[in-house]
Amino acid sequence: MPQVSVIIPAYNAERTIRKTIESIQQQTFQDFELIVINDGSKDGTLELLQSIEDERLKISSYENGGLPTARNRGISHACGEFISFIDADDLWTADKLELQLSALQQHPEAGVAYSWTYFMYENGDSFSFHPCPATHFEGNVYDKLLVSDFIRSGSNVMLRKQAIESVGGFDPTLRSCEDWDCWLRLAVEWPFVVVPKHQILYRQASGAMSSKVDTMKQAALIALEKAYKAAPPELQYLKKHTLASFHKYCADLYLQHSADPSGVSQAGQNLWAAIRLKPQTLLEQTTIRTLIKFLVKRLFPATVASYFLQFFSTTRTAPDPRFNDGRLADVTK
Repeated sequence: MPQVSVIIPAYNAERTIRKTIESIQQQTFQDFELIVINDGSKDGTLELLQSIEDERLKISSYENGGLPTARNRGISHACGEFISFIDADDLWTADKLELQLSALQQHPEAGVAYSWTYFMYENGDSFSFHPCPATHFEGNVYDKLLVSDFIRSGSNVMLRKQAIESVGGFDPTLRSCEDWDCWLRLAVEWPFVVVPKHQILYRQASGAMSSKVDTMKQAALIALEKAYKAAPPELQYLKKHTLASFHKYCADLYLQHSADPSGVSQAGQNLWAAIRLKPQTLLEQTTIRTLIKFLVKRLFPATVASYFLQFFSTTRTAPDPRFNDGRLADVTK
């Protein structure tokens, strides 16, 4: 019986899933099963998966049900005492499973282990990495998760199977923030533990995607309303902080992925909403940078704005030197 079950929900993932699987096969911890839920793919995902020779690989195909449903189906197939999820376009460093498992074994009361995340940007045949801020939240993290999803993605955590089953898995009605919703429900019942290391390589989409940001925002606001309906009265004061943080995040997304005037306008509306909800956010360096980006894009032609904004992209071009090793190079080349 494998100790860990790794679950990959896959929908039309033929371009990226092989590298994702290779990053799992290269783990320093090897006692795992690899469950891939083929969620109604229409491309060559299934054929590619069937060509991979690994006795730990288990493939199950269903009609498309969406990401939370695919993860829940993976849970139903899992035999391991511990479960990790990874999306079909993300990667892990080689010690991810080993260190998260060790953290949970050292803290038997904890139900969730998480690590720090790199945003991974594709630049042709290479990648650049932007480290997300490090967090050290452990134990009862419920109030921290209400304000912000510091877990970052569904590709991060390792869970005790008992823990994920105790909260009923992922909400299949949500089409965004379903992982945040799940972490919040887990945080009510289970302590969390952190592995203080960047181990999750979370791929960021390139190109224009204003419509995708719109969809995410609408679904996320539904999830946030759900979260605060369930939150106790003494934590309701955090709602304005959560919404301010979320609107600032949306502003960043619109500026990053939208070159058209409507996307820039949406960024401005979200930035103003964040400042109105929490005026002191104007004192934060991240807010100032977002405001500068907005003003540059609003006041200058696209070509001129792009030239000025190259300055802001330099912070994400150099990966942490601790990850400049052969194992990382193997999975990203």
